[in-house]
Amino acid sequence: MKKQSIFKTFISEIPQNLFAGFVVSLIALPLGLGLALASGAPPISGIIAAIVGGTVVSLIGGSNVTITGPGNGLVVVILAAITTLGNGDMHQGFLYTLAAIVISGIIMIILGFLRMGSLGDFFPSSAIQGMLAAIGIGIFAKQIHVMLGNTATKGSIIELLIQLPEGIINLINTENSSMFYAGLVGIVSLLIMIFYGKIRNRYFQLVPAPMWIVVLCVGMYYYFDVFSSSDYPIHKSLLISLPNDILSNFAFPDFSKVYELSFINAVIGITLIASIESLLSIKAVDKLDPLKRRSNVNKDIRALGLATVISGFLGGLNVVTVIARSSVNVNNNGSNRSANFFHAGFLLAFILLFATELRKIPLPALAAILVFTGYKLASPENIRKVFKVGKEQLIIFLVTLFTTIATSLITGILVGILITLIIHIIINKKASLFFKNILKPNVLMFKEDQKYYVSVKHFSSFLNYTKLKSKLNQIPETEEAIIDFSMCDFVDDSVMENMNNFAETFARKGGHFEVIGLDDSKPASDHPFALRKIIPKQIQKINKVLTKRQKSIEKISLEMHWKYDAFSEQEMKELPTFGYFKNRRINKVSNVLSNGDCTIFDVQFSEGEMIAKQVIKSTMLHIHTKKDIPFFTLDKEGIFEYIMDFAGYKDIDIDDHPDFSKRFYLSGKNQEKIRIFFTDELILFFESNKQYHIEASENGLLIIGNERFSSVKEMKALAYFGIGLQKII
Repeated sequence: MKKQSIFKTFISEIPQNLFAGFVVSLIALPLGLGLALASGAPPISGIIAAIVGGTVVSLIGGSNVTITGPGNGLVVVILAAITTLGNGDMHQGFLYTLAAIVISGIIMIILGFLRMGSLGDFFPSSAIQGMLAAIGIGIFAKQIHVMLGNTATKGSIIELLIQLPEGIINLINTENSSMFYAGLVGIVSLLIMIFYGKIRNRYFQLVPAPMWIVVLCVGMYYYFDVFSSSDYPIHKSLLISLPNDILSNFAFPDFSKVYELSFINAVIGITLIASIESLLSIKAVDKLDPLKRRSNVNKDIRALGLATVISGFLGGLNVVTVIARSSVNVNNNGSNRSANFFHAGFLLAFILLFATELRKIPLPALAAILVFTGYKLASPENIRKVFKVGKEQLIIFLVTLFTTIATSLITGILVGILITLIIHIIINKKASLFFKNILKPNVLMFKEDQKYYVSVKHFSSFLNYTKLKSKLNQIPETEEAIIDFSMCDFVDDSVMENMNNFAETFARKGGHFEVIGLDDSKPASDHPFALRKIIPKQIQKINKVLTKRQKSIEKISLEMHWKYDAFSEQEMKELPTFGYFKNRRINKVSNVLSNGDCTIFDVQFSEGEMIAKQVIKSTMLHIHTKKDIPFFTLDKEGIFEYIMDFAGYKDIDIDDHPDFSKRFYLSGKNQEKIRIFFTDELILFFESNKQYHIEASENGLLIIGNERFSSVKEMKALAYFGIGLQKII
């Protein structure tokens, strides 16, 4: 019966996953082309990886809402492999690299069968951040010149960065009109990527930023071709090149260098980065899953390995789990692996049907997308975050970063691990703690009084965290777990961060996860992830001086006889029960204005993870209802709602109120109760007032305005809206 229920759910969710897959494909298309070009590979190779990955992993993978395809992290290592193995011949180097990709896939399959998915836990957090930043700088340095219309600039990462001012001057002073217009397209494309996230318009954002760039570039080409008397100003050499017969023009790997040291190094580098990127992304996407399901990491690694082997034999790049596209999938209600499959199907359709249009896209436009991606990976904000954890973490980060840039990714991560261990030894002032106890069992778990107790002794760091993790994974997330570090002499930042992740997961599932035994330890900083000591909740320093807006809010609170707390530390525990926050993480609630049952507040929350993460601010109203009300969502009727209707979210019409049904989109499971709840008086109220996004749950009503902080006037209007609505219900 359970299997039948799962199958029915799967079938019923196909429309929404079809829609999510379509949206993801709009991002995957330009990114797949761009990542391949940045890697020195044919553009089609990135699309092949996405199509094969989406098909294979969706059928046999162990994750639920992840999207697969070519990854950002592999750009630098693939380019290095092609350049090194080909000795200047990029085409032949690509064929050798395809062989390395195939063998890398076979190794990943073996790692999956050996249950080595936990290998990601052996890499220190700051070292990984340093490696990712180095990859970001590498992508930025190599693509910024292409974005400026110059594809001929060569050199190391440092040399390319030094040449950047010269590249900008050359673009300004160039007499080559093709280069000038190509560079201008690149700059405009970069501006679109930068400012896209600041435009909080759901209709505009139905089309992702990379796809806007594609559409505008193709539109520009046809403008010159159809409407303008002038020729298209960008030379063919600066446009995407795709084979005329895509289905029969596959590249095949060349295994003739399989025994050479350079080939072996390429295999190791590709496997290492592909595994790390996938493991990190799977962990991050599991946090985004509204149903809070855990991926079978080992099964997913096997599927990624098989997809990589197939992709390599067809002339495609490595297949990895990608966080940016997975975040988009979740935010568009992707709920199972079919979304990954549909995204692959749409990509195949795009390539077969619109190959001619894709050839009109300038290379600088795709380079701009990657320049923005590189910046996000190496953002100065990341350095600040690492420093807040501890000064020693900044050292690990910077050493890994500069070593990777100066040498290679493998050397960089190995040096990062080594410097982390050295710093840990220095902090503890003795090496014996680690070397004497590394192989000893250090985790004991037992159950007493319906609670799980886990005792950790000696030390807990990236070196032995898998022992602790294996025990914690055995505890149901609906239960109570107490983790005791009182017998532990040292706990590193990676373990601290993971303890915080476990606590969040348990809290979402209704369980309780508590860390004890670190009160007497000395923390490296006051950050929750600092060495030695965990702080359950980071306490921010609060400026007690009111801003102009806060003084105005305080004034209207006195007028309305409402309570006002500018620096509230309340958590608004009701918020996670609303559908709006199922895949959004609440960071901070402030400026709480309340009259008891009605509460207006500013809230900061985040969408996505890692480079796809966006912090959003909004002002909302919560109404505590004293009687049971049916769960429903009420919103403006529009194009987006028609799409939602297609995706399986049916609009409930009120027969006696056709105007209301036409203006508003009303949805919910119990249609009969909803129709009874929406009385004539309530409908008249909604028709006579400003339209908001409204959700109902067991904890009342949530009224959401714009995804920005409201003005004082808007807050006052929202307050009166809440008072009026409360009187009716």
